[in-house]
Amino acid sequence: MKVLFIGGTGLISEAVSKLAIARGIELYLFNRGKRDDFVPEGAKTIIGDIRDSKAAAAALEGHRFDVVVDWIAFTPEHVSVDIELFRGRTKQYIFISSASAYQKPPQHYIITEEATPLENKYWQYSRDKIACEQLLTEEQAATGFPVTIVRPSFTYGDTMIPAALNSWPHPWSLVARIRAGLPVIVHGDGSSLWTMTHNTDFAKGFVGLLGREEAIGQAYHITSDEVLTWNQIYEAIGDAAGAVPKLVYISSEFLISHDPELEGGLLGDKSVTSVFDNSKIKSLVPEFEATVSFAEGMKRTVAWFEAHPERCTEDKEWNEQMDSIIAAHASGYKK
Repeated sequence: MKVLFIGGTGLISEAVSKLAIARGIELYLFNRGKRDDFVPEGAKTIIGDIRDSKAAAAALEGHRFDVVVDWIAFTPEHVSVDIELFRGRTKQYIFISSASAYQKPPQHYIITEEATPLENKYWQYSRDKIACEQLLTEEQAATGFPVTIVRPSFTYGDTMIPAALNSWPHPWSLVARIRAGLPVIVHGDGSSLWTMTHNTDFAKGFVGLLGREEAIGQAYHITSDEVLTWNQIYEAIGDAAGAVPKLVYISSEFLISHDPELEGGLLGDKSVTSVFDNSKIKSLVPEFEATVSFAEGMKRTVAWFEAHPERCTEDKEWNEQMDSIIAAHASGYKK
């Protein structure tokens, strides 16, 4: 099977790329060649920029693929380019959507692909993903474009310390705060439910969809079945770091009042209880089972960072922001 990944070296796609190659798939990565260190052995690279449609068409000239996966399409404009590039040139096109596209807050805390509507008034990112899904569904109805939609939730791996509040470019910052005994913000009271998925587990379900005719016209989320409170999540991060985190509870609304950019990630995602029913992906890929607990995954991640000390960097600006919010919140409780 000949498969093209547009991107293919990101946090989630890297693990999928490795498993796809291990299972004998002929894998091509189409990207700008900026992350060569993350290209798995055995993958073939086509250098190009998908955002330059003419150049992308030239770079892909003569290629046909059994499956095309776009890991970096975020808007209908991005998807429109893919439709023009791959119409009639692939048997399956997989769009990476997001579980944040599901209704926030949901009518029922257990989320299923068919029963939970797509609706997110808090996050433009999610609304754009919904618009992409709608465009692709319409294209399939009109022309038979062979789309499959996959909605990851919070998926992490060796290079990420996953939390509701952390520095994206310097994820070690959270572990450093915990080890230094500095307070760590938890939104709400830490009791809402959430799902963390290791990228190697996600890969098992995803690779099982490649080339599956039954998946055409279908949408799937792929997550762990382990359900945790945010308190348990932060405690597991602390345990992996070898220190008990000093948790400070602050409402999402208060956090957003200090940083409006947090609204999407909190009210549009992580502050809302999200538990996923994975029956649909398991019915098509019965071998899919998430086996990496969050506690185990965090120990792996911390060990990876410690083995790469150059990645154990701290975000001064983010730390200052956390301290500022904590101080402002504490001042409101002074007698």
